[in-house]
Amino acid sequence: MDPYLHMNTTSTLEVASNDHKNIDDDGREKRTGTLVTTSAHIITAVIGSGVLSLAWAIAQLGWVAGPAVLMAFSFITYFTSTLLADSYRTPDPVSGKRNYTYMDVVRANLGGRKVQLCGLAQYANLVGVTIGYTITASISMAAVKRSNCYHSKGHAASCNPSNYPYMILFAAVQIILSQIPNFHKLSWLSILAAVMSFAYSSIGLGLSLAKVIGGVEGDVKTSLTGVEVGLDVTGEEKVWRSFQSIGDIAFAYAYSTVLIEIQDTLKSYPPENKVMKKASLVGVSTTTIFYMLCGTLGYAAFGNKAPGNFLTGFGFYEPFWLIDFANVCIAVHLVGAYQVFCQPLFGFVEKKCRQRWPNSGFITTERILNVPFYGEYYVNMFRLVWRTAYVVVTAVVAMIFPFFNSFLGLIGAGSFYPLTVYFPIEMYIARAKIRRLSFTWVWLKILSWVCLVISLVAAIGSVQGLWTDVKKYKPFQTE
Repeated sequence: MDPYLHMNTTSTLEVASNDHKNIDDDGREKRTGTLVTTSAHIITAVIGSGVLSLAWAIAQLGWVAGPAVLMAFSFITYFTSTLLADSYRTPDPVSGKRNYTYMDVVRANLGGRKVQLCGLAQYANLVGVTIGYTITASISMAAVKRSNCYHSKGHAASCNPSNYPYMILFAAVQIILSQIPNFHKLSWLSILAAVMSFAYSSIGLGLSLAKVIGGVEGDVKTSLTGVEVGLDVTGEEKVWRSFQSIGDIAFAYAYSTVLIEIQDTLKSYPPENKVMKKASLVGVSTTTIFYMLCGTLGYAAFGNKAPGNFLTGFGFYEPFWLIDFANVCIAVHLVGAYQVFCQPLFGFVEKKCRQRWPNSGFITTERILNVPFYGEYYVNMFRLVWRTAYVVVTAVVAMIFPFFNSFLGLIGAGSFYPLTVYFPIEMYIARAKIRRLSFTWVWLKILSWVCLVISLVAAIGSVQGLWTDVKKYKPFQTE
């Protein structure tokens, strides 16, 4: 054989081999996600603005029902996440065909109208979460200014900066980050966001603990049943607030909407479903410990008068620099969490548009742009326009309804039953071919129906709270 020909053939084979090494079994770019990066994605999605309302939620329910509801949501979320993890590949959870989105999973396991119902529930929830994160981030950024105002002018001063400039700032940052092409490029952002979530949760936890150990000032009262009728609230308010607090706790555990997209970042070996179950255990157990400590210690520190957001409520005033740092951490965390939740929506819309208009240069053409310190960046005009418009719209809606607890409760109530409970259970029953009216079928159905009732009462309480907030709202002031 000609030595040159042999060398050229070998080189070609090596290139082909290298190309093959960079391609997964479905022909896509090789996934590199690990237990660490997946756990970071989950913690970023779970430990979010929900932790800030837990002291208030437990104050409405009391020492008995509050922690019990928190633990119940923790168990249900972990259990159904394990069912969902096995649905990523079908029909076999280890070697079957990949399903890239929650809707793909439902299509493969259930089909029919349930696919459209899943899409409606999932993407409506993703929109709601990104609006909620815009509200929360702006409140936290405004809280830095309020904290400095109280420190310089005294705790009795009127310090009410508008949230609107901070919503605009947050939206501007998201417009830039939203141009990241896909979810697989976000591991660094999720790890940063997870660190930030631990930071502000730990600060809130430490301040609550210090306040309890050092002795609380003023009339701080707690009880087994939470806020007292006739003393703190009316009987009607007690009912509405209890319902809303359940929605807030449900929101605190909302990550099933992006579980499949997170699992799709994992490398093929070890099997994705096994790694995802371990990551879910790490993520949910870690957040539950933080949630329980933040909720109970926050309630012990502030009692039945616990603020809706214990870092911006204003529950703490000093040390002001630590409060400022915690709120900056919240804002940075929510920058990353916003992307974790909006990227699946971006991908869905762009995929549908490419399928509908495959010959449109505006939608399909990628232009190469050399960015300093980054290298080649592919610009797509449709992606630029659509993602920018989405961020702007969510910011505008957040400006119209800037209500923290009520909005979070409504999102949690709306997403918990269909996405965290109903679809995972129904897909498990279909995939495992569980016989109707068997013991397993009955208790799974009971769990599903109980969760439906819980979601309905939480939604009713949150809508009532939102209506009350709208009536009392004064523009250009924080809550």
